[in-house]
Amino acid sequence: MQAWRVRRNGEPNEVMRLEEVERPVPGEGQVLLRVRAATVNFPDALLCRGQYQVRPPLPFTPGVEVCGETGDGRRVIANPVLPHGGFAEYTLADAAGLLPAPDSLDDAGAAALCVGYQTGWFGLHRRARLRAGETLLVHAAAGGAGSAAVQLGKAAGATVIGVTGGPEKAAAARESGCDLVIDRHAQDVVATVKEATGGRGADVVYDPVGGDAYTMGAKCVAFEGRIVVVGFASGTVPAPMLHHALVKNYSIAGLHWGLYRQKDPAAVRDCHRELTRLAAEGAIAPPISERVPLKEAADAVQRVAAGTTTGRLVVFPGAVEAPRTGAVADGSRTRRGDTR
Repeated sequence: MQAWRVRRNGEPNEVMRLEEVERPVPGEGQVLLRVRAATVNFPDALLCRGQYQVRPPLPFTPGVEVCGETGDGRRVIANPVLPHGGFAEYTLADAAGLLPAPDSLDDAGAAALCVGYQTGWFGLHRRARLRAGETLLVHAAAGGAGSAAVQLGKAAGATVIGVTGGPEKAAAARESGCDLVIDRHAQDVVATVKEATGGRGADVVYDPVGGDAYTMGAKCVAFEGRIVVVGFASGTVPAPMLHHALVKNYSIAGLHWGLYRQKDPAAVRDCHRELTRLAAEGAIAPPISERVPLKEAADAVQRVAAGTTTGRLVVFPGAVEAPRTGAVADGSRTRRGDTR
């Protein structure tokens, strides 16, 4: 089978190589999946660089989120067991962790439903306790993690303010449902949030970026607000000013979704049922910006790492899936045709 392999750490487009390898053999409690679609996530780039919290042994195949097919024909969502990641024709997953792929989503949409939307749901509902009528500020609102948080915030009845960088990303954030979009390249984020909220600020700040984004969020969080730290896509881990949190009465909550899979797998399954319901109702729909063949996976990972993409990029080891008609496919485009 074909699989992308990383034999040394570095930038994705330098260290990922498409190779012919043997199919992986399932261990105890594992299942072999045929990969129908694999979503590109920022952690894939961190894995290539050797900067992720999990460091699989070299060589390994990246790809942490797939829609796959079991040997008995079930269509499932899974997080592959590294080092056998999802950018391959076949992958391995823990049988206990398989989730049914929603019928309302095509393979691309199903592959993109897990990491970003589960992270968003746990961040907003378990960690921040977002309530209807509150204001949610989402950094990197045009990206995969950000767009999921935007849609989940709207589904929860919040007013959502999205922060992006540039006109194209601002347009994508509006399409995801933001009530207000702030282009940080052209506008003062803190002043605009304060003006939009009558001086109160945002009740919840969702931050997958870190660095300057965290600093801006802390400056415009409301009294008794909550900042949810999801990741550090900027590459800079901020040092929170705890005296500032004290005098402004706000909370800082960390969110590592993978820990729920270890500590509370039942909560992950409950979340998936809720996400499936929301998808069936049309309240959430992963924005698939590009569908690419397996041979272009390294380029896709590199572009996500560079922050130049919007929505989700999805890799297809087989024929590239044509978008379904309807909400899931809106805004989707396929590179180099619908099939290869």
